[in-house]
Amino acid sequence: MATLSVQLYSVREQLAVDRNGTLDRLAEIGFRYVEPFGLGSPDKPLADRLAAARSLRAGLDAAGLSVSAVHAGLPNDVAELAEECAIIGADTAFVPHPRLVAGFGEGTFADPGQVDAFADALGSAAREVSVELRLGYHNHWFEWAELPDGSTGYDRFWARTSDDLLAELDVYWAVAAGADPAQVLTTLGARTVAVHLKDGPAEPGAAQTPLGTGKVNNAEALRGTTGIRWHVAEIDSTELDPFDLLATNANTLVNEGHSRWA
Repeated sequence: MATLSVQLYSVREQLAVDRNGTLDRLAEIGFRYVEPFGLGSPDKPLADRLAAARSLRAGLDAAGLSVSAVHAGLPNDVAELAEECAIIGADTAFVPHPRLVAGFGEGTFADPGQVDAFADALGSAAREVSVELRLGYHNHWFEWAELPDGSTGYDRFWARTSDDLLAELDVYWAVAAGADPAQVLTTLGARTVAVHLKDGPAEPGAAQTPLGTGKVNNAEALRGTTGIRWHVAEIDSTELDPFDLLATNANTLVNEGHSRWA
């Protein structure tokens, strides 16, 4: 059974005001693992990034929280990212957007040449740093852009890469793109080590709601999956209290037998 984690982006505003109190609140809900974001930022000096990692690690330790994985940009020297991750205790980093890799942007997945170049860049980095860190990619919705040959950028990307590169499937955004998340998980197989789980209208910018109240059938997507290590609760935007929504979603996943707290 997969273990629950929570993407800290869900409470980004609260973290900016009171990080330690926010981490304590997540621990009080029952989370024992978190997924930080913002590591590997190429626009920040390494010394600043390492100091931020040490500060975050201290806050996590104080709250009794550990790290499942991180969301991160890809610096020119991927060993720098490995150093950041080692400080906070992460063995896996997911790049969550092409713009976090130099030379790429949201349109990457709509151009076959750009898809290939992006896949090669991440694949090369994954092989380079594989001893210290596992590298992967996390989707949104735009990766399913249709290419001239009728395939999608998402499918071309994964066909181009090897098992060195892991996958974190955001089930919500896969549905928003018109994909079948259960089929995506079947195709990716053992490369998928984590999934993001949330619900709502499955539209960019729309407010998200409790599991079971929107367009995403998370239970169907997860049926038959046995090798996924992490179920990550996340909120991109909501009109509800984010802590209450995270607690509701996490308890739903546990009570329905999909996930465990630790």
